[in-house]
Amino acid sequence: MKKTLQVLLLMFCLFSFKTACSQEVSDSSKFYKVETVDGNEYVGHIIIMNSDYIRLKTANLGEITINQKDVTKLSVISKERVSGGGVSYGELHSSRYFTTSNGYGLKKGSGYYQNMWIFYNQFGYGFTDNFSISAGVVPLFLFAGASSPVWITPKVSIPLKKDKVNLGAGILVASVLGEDNEAFGYGYGVITFGSGQKNLSIGLGYGYYGNSWSDRPTISLCFKIPAGKRGYVMAENYFLPIDDERVMLSLIGGRSLIRKVALDYGLVIPVVSGMEQFVAIPWLGVTIPLGED
Repeated sequence: MKKTLQVLLLMFCLFSFKTACSQEVSDSSKFYKVETVDGNEYVGHIIIMNSDYIRLKTANLGEITINQKDVTKLSVISKERVSGGGVSYGELHSSRYFTTSNGYGLKKGSGYYQNMWIFYNQFGYGFTDNFSISAGVVPLFLFAGASSPVWITPKVSIPLKKDKVNLGAGILVASVLGEDNEAFGYGYGVITFGSGQKNLSIGLGYGYYGNSWSDRPTISLCFKIPAGKRGYVMAENYFLPIDDERVMLSLIGGRSLIRKVALDYGLVIPVVSGMEQFVAIPWLGVTIPLGED
């Protein structure tokens, strides 16, 4: 009799332990991203999680069960990043258009690598939520030791109204390796209206060479508009102070997100007063985020 009671007590403990391990942890305020060995991602609320499996309630597939042995990563994501039942990575690229930045900044600890037409290479890193530094190079020294432009761009971003109005300011300091020349670059300020995913930016900047600054500013007008779940329409427009000419340089095109990677494409269109021929130069670039889920 005593042995039977011991067996029953052991069975009860095992049942209680298994039930505790399979406790319901669903929380409507939390979304989880489950990454699996086959490269898929699933987003939803966790209904049950134990040592054997995860039961996830998703928007598109309903309740699904994923074996723990197939899970490579489990992470909590914010509600704002959930789009169409999946994860939106658009916010990883919210601080930049094609070539220029807006009033938003990189998050602390996040960064990116950007390449345009193979030769243009730039890295950026967020030291705080309000301060970041980018640096780049065009490595022409790989070709018979040709002179190579290098640059660094510190940037400060200040939110005036969260996700609605942001200020940004920075300076680009550049030089050419292999040549004896003074530093040159561009100092700017920009105000951005809208969220990181849909916005309009107006900027004002002055170029410089050595200790000499330009007398007249360059004015920029840029925007980004979502187009579908993983795409954007973008434009950068610059009104340049070149002598007495009226010069505008436009970069018009789009951005497509391939998981976390942003593929930018478009046309560079110069417009000069008295210009008789239409000119359009293809544009292609890619940006890979670093240090973000």
